[in-house]
Amino acid sequence: MTSETPTETGAVSTLPQRFEVTTLPVADVDRAKAFYQGLGWRLDIDFKPSPDTRNVQFTPPGSPASMQFGEGLTNMAGPLEGLLLIVDDIEVARDDLIGRGADVEEIWHSDPAKGKVAGVDPQRRSYFSRAGFADPDGNTWVLQEITERLPGRVETPDSGALAELLHEAAIHHGDFEAVAPPHDWWDWYAAYMGAREGGSTSEQAVELAGRYMADVKGVVVTRD
Repeated sequence: MTSETPTETGAVSTLPQRFEVTTLPVADVDRAKAFYQGLGWRLDIDFKPSPDTRNVQFTPPGSPASMQFGEGLTNMAGPLEGLLLIVDDIEVARDDLIGRGADVEEIWHSDPAKGKVAGVDPQRRSYFSRAGFADPDGNTWVLQEITERLPGRVETPDSGALAELLHEAAIHHGDFEAVAPPHDWWDWYAAYMGAREGGSTSEQAVELAGRYMADVKGVVVTRD
């Protein structure tokens, strides 16, 4: 078999290969950093591993994937186009970005008979409504409203991994429950599991869950 030989048609790999980062070409790192900070995206890193390189990484709110730019990262020419940002409500998302300084175009939708039509899709169908904007280097992002995925577009969760995480959460919640006033256990579980799935260690997740219970749910642990 050569590298040009395709795999069996319809065979879907089950080996995890998580796409996490896209690299953007930018001319001015500080200008790009200021732009994405202005959008409210999370700044993950900004460091210089060597005198000739600098890595800056941002993650859009709620996104499992991030984007990087910097010095010495890429020799790509020209801006990237059509980077998709999936949103639940395109009108709310557009207003938020405009309020943060982005020049977002008017919303449009795709009509099978007419093509590109101004305004939100009248039936509010998933995938149809879009609006774009560009960063200072011309890299273009496209908001796309998706409220329901087409069949086959969502992976089936790993029940074994979820069971392990639930077991881990149960153990740590037992420690919290022993010293906390009465509360709804699912609130603590949600905060803990969300933190773990976001990359926090178990110790960090315990701290974040405790902070959530105190600050949001008013469940304060008082220790002697």
